[in-house]
Amino acid sequence: MSMRKTALAAAASTALLCACVTQQASRVGGYGLGKPATQQEIAGWNIDVRADGAGLPPGSGSVAQGKQIYEARCAACHGANGEKGPAPRLVGGKGSLASAAPIMTVGSYWPYAPTLYDYINRSMPHDRPQSLTSDEVYAVTAYTLHLNGIVGADVVLDKASLPKVKMPNAAGFVSAHAH
Repeated sequence: MSMRKTALAAAASTALLCACVTQQASRVGGYGLGKPATQQEIAGWNIDVRADGAGLPPGSGSVAQGKQIYEARCAACHGANGEKGPAPRLVGGKGSLASAAPIMTVGSYWPYAPTLYDYINRSMPHDRPQSLTSDEVYAVTAYTLHLNGIVGADVVLDKASLPKVKMPNAAGFVSAHAH
């Protein structure tokens, strides 16, 4: 059989199979795969934190606690002070965004502190995402903000205080819904 005839035969077989599966699924009310998600399962995935802080969980963490966690879980990728390592920089770059070589870090680029919490909570550490407790995420967030000179060494962050942190580039983004 020529390559063209083989390809046509394969396409026809696939189309016939899809038609049969679709017809069967419509007769029985679905494909018979999966199950409805429970509220507990949904809650496990509903971990997003908005820029205004909505979705932040209970808990708290200090800069001092964050330093210990950062040294143990983050420094290998981001460097001892967040300035170098195999992973992106976290610190530095102030005033570089308008340059030919912008350095986009937490201190130079990020517009909202709660989204830093969201990112750390959802994605870090790289080798074990979502393995940090809420308190640990607040602490690492506090330490990262401290490394960037955004909060003082004595700061303790929680769901009430984190949204109040003013980021240096807060005015650098424009909302699509602004009037």
